[in-house]
Amino acid sequence: MIKKKVILTGDRPTGKLHVGHYIGSLKNRVKLQNSGEYHPFIMIADTQALTDNARNPEKIQKSLTQVALDYLAVGINPEISTVFIQSQIPALFELTAYYMDLVTVSRLERNPTVKAEIKQKGFNDSIPVGFLNYPVSQAADITAFKATLVPVGDDQEPMLEQAREIVRTFNRVYNCNVLVEPQGYFPEKGEGRLPGLDGNAKMSKSLNNAIYLSDDAKTVEQKVMSMYTDPQHIHVEDPGKVEGNTVFTYLDIFDPDKDKVAQLKEDYQKGGLGDVKIKRYLNTVLEKELAPIRERRSKYEQNTSAVYDMLIEGSKKANEVANQTLQEVRDAIGLNYFKR
Repeated sequence: MIKKKVILTGDRPTGKLHVGHYIGSLKNRVKLQNSGEYHPFIMIADTQALTDNARNPEKIQKSLTQVALDYLAVGINPEISTVFIQSQIPALFELTAYYMDLVTVSRLERNPTVKAEIKQKGFNDSIPVGFLNYPVSQAADITAFKATLVPVGDDQEPMLEQAREIVRTFNRVYNCNVLVEPQGYFPEKGEGRLPGLDGNAKMSKSLNNAIYLSDDAKTVEQKVMSMYTDPQHIHVEDPGKVEGNTVFTYLDIFDPDKDKVAQLKEDYQKGGLGDVKIKRYLNTVLEKELAPIRERRSKYEQNTSAVYDMLIEGSKKANEVANQTLQEVRDAIGLNYFKR
């Protein structure tokens, strides 16, 4: 029997997942899962979510099931993938503690992803230590399962590079080969980051500019019709800009009929094609993709106890694997003093 390669990926439970998550990572997870070559460990990162929601834990508690439902809706199969909750795996926190001693504060502060998120969240000089330490925690998550592949959005590459640095440092310092360097698995070029409905560079729950996987058809239509286009394209006959036009960005990503999209772009740029028409067309395209997801989600919502059972079982399996890695790490450092 050929041993499958290991994947580690996950999401923060701070609300329902949106189409940005779907394009940026979820779709690739399902693809890799169904290839038969990989065993995915998919983590609901509740502890990481606490780093900037510690005073509002109810938000995370309420979101756990919602994220799990979104996973099942997009096609994550718990018979193939292990879905688990981060806080239920104690080994992850001990590994984080050991790795923290191998990383400097200045290195954490230079991480581009962390810097961008600190700015977005407006922490200024009030950065929670746990938030700054996120790259170390993520390295623990990845290495605990000896994942070789991590499906993420392209903005997460700096996090993976820091994880690889930690792996190399640990193996060198303790003269071992216990930890495995992870590589990223990224969306196709141009699909890594979906802009928000308002034209903002990133779709985000906090910015309230997202289409959620759980949105009903009417809500999706309303959101599509409110999308940012070309502010200078006032009349139908006016020539319009395609660059920076959110509707065309979505069509490029979601519509498999590239010839149709190319023709729409040409017509829009010449003038004579209105925003309402292209938005209605985009809505049709999105419905083809989202309707099956919405239907599966509705089915799983009828049996949330089974969803909880999935999380319990997945966390048990994840614990077994992470504990094995932890013992190897403790052996390498020399901390298993009473091992017989």
